[in-house]
Amino acid sequence: MVDTDSQLQLVTFHLGEELYGVNIMDVKEIVRISNVRAIPNAPYYVEGFINLRGEIIPIIDLHKRFRIKASYRPEDIEMDGGFIILNIDGTRIGIIIDKVERVIPVNGAEIKEPPQMISGIGNEYIEGVVKSDAGGYLIMLNTRKLFNAKELQKISDIK
Repeated sequence: MVDTDSQLQLVTFHLGEELYGVNIMDVKEIVRISNVRAIPNAPYYVEGFINLRGEIIPIIDLHKRFRIKASYRPEDIEMDGGFIILNIDGTRIGIIIDKVERVIPVNGAEIKEPPQMISGIGNEYIEGVVKSDAGGYLIMLNTRKLFNAKELQKISDIK
């Protein structure tokens, strides 16, 4: 859990109908949709890879990983959708998002323990929840726990 005296900056985005956030320190960059090349025999949640300025980045579909229905319409994908490139323990991984929102400051004291189950996502992936300005909740993902060591190695080997 996050220190209650700390201040975090979260990159927020939509996956399905929910608002999520990741610590900005884990984000390398945000890129628009580009051609994803398929990878034979990859895990079901690996969409493929992209070549980003000469670097091969595996692309993970969190919709599949968390069994979330995508909320975008095909005509919206070019405008709103994209990838957030994360740096997880030295491995760069892209996650597909429906829509980027904004970067917001969050006080550690505002972060609450996650409930047992949120929208089909187990709480092992969730760092906490924060009440959002719109009256709902922002789900903070723990990028270090999105994949276990074996999965991270498999994803890293894709390169």
